[in-house]
Amino acid sequence: MRTRASQEELNEIKNAMNTEKRARIFKRYQALYLFLSGKTCKEVASIVGITANTVCNLHKIYQKEGLEGIPDKPISGRPPRLTSEQRVALKQVIINKVPSEVGFAAEFNWTAGLIGKYIKREYGYDYSIRGITGMLERMGLSYTRPTYVLAQADKQKQEQFVKDFEQVKKTPE
Repeated sequence: MRTRASQEELNEIKNAMNTEKRARIFKRYQALYLFLSGKTCKEVASIVGITANTVCNLHKIYQKEGLEGIPDKPISGRPPRLTSEQRVALKQVIINKVPSEVGFAAEFNWTAGLIGKYIKREYGYDYSIRGITGMLERMGLSYTRPTYVLAQADKQKQEQFVKDFEQVKKTPE
């Protein structure tokens, strides 16, 4: 199935490709552009890395709806393990309590690992650190790695260390 498009249509698709920031949509525009430039569905599929069936479907959508029909619907993803009530309760615990108040002795700051242990203990689910930080972001909480600053540090000793360190870096071995 070969189809050619006018130069005006190709320019419109090319402009859409140049302004698109999402890789998945860019691929779709690229596939449509190549197909309408005269390549077969199989050729386009091997170039872009999608199936020939997808290329043909993109062309059908383009014929019906134009470029507006090409961007895809959002991918739903996996449903969350914790219910919305559990997520609200977890957020309240993180905001209002320190770990030592909920049974983690000698811990005074929430870390992703501690949150994971709390979720496992309270709800029975295992989360990776990355999964926890993503969930915190979706809950509207920001997660930062802790940094430590010595409040009683001697400024003169720090400055001397920096000078000494710079000198050592310049010294050939």
